Amino acid sequence: MYIPKHFNIDDEKVIYDFIEKYGFATLFSHHNWEPYATHLPLMLNKSENALYGHFARSNEQWRDVENQQVLVVFQGPHCYISPSWYETMKAVPTWNYVSIHLYGSLEIIEDSEVIFESLNDLVNKYESSDSPYHLHDVEPSFIEGMGKGIVPFRIKITKIEAKAKLSQNQPVERQELIIKNLENSTNQDQIQVAALMRKNLQK
Repeated sequence: MYIPKHFNIDDEKVIYDFIEKYGFATLFSHHNWEPYATHLPLMLNKSENALYGHFARSNEQWRDVENQQVLVVFQGPHCYISPSWYETMKAVPTWNYVSIHLYGSLEIIEDSEVIFESLNDLVNKYESSDSPYHLHDVEPSFIEGMGKGIVPFRIKITKIEAKAKLSQNQPVERQELIIKNLENSTNQDQIQVAALMRKNLQK
């Protein structure tokens, strides 16, 4: 990923927090000699420096992805930035965004206990704290049957690239004008980008 130095994120905590918050990712590999992508939720295991997830068994990507170096992209909030907000006509439009790229080697998981725990972690992350649904309460035979329809995997992370393009290359006064305009929006991406920009300015 192209990352000018002022857009680079090198704080591990910031990167991991971002992955936790925006866990729905895109996994890229080569399948039948062509680029192939699957969109799916992934869980980060910090202690193992690994990602856990699963393919639908009917998704042919899993058949030749093992031991490939794969690319996983986590995309955060993003939005258009209008030059009209700068109070000058000597500017052009741009796009602000945050994106994390993880590279690693993928292995298929066969251990049923590891499979269940990784699925359970995923369910617990997205179910609300007061939800009555818990994977441990589901009939084991039903889980086993449904499990035949998926292919669980682990990605051992070998490299991370992280980029936050949040107008850091602009003067502070111009950044403030952008934030002001974004904060007046009802679009959630624009509001989130404004919050990230403001956080940057407060460092």
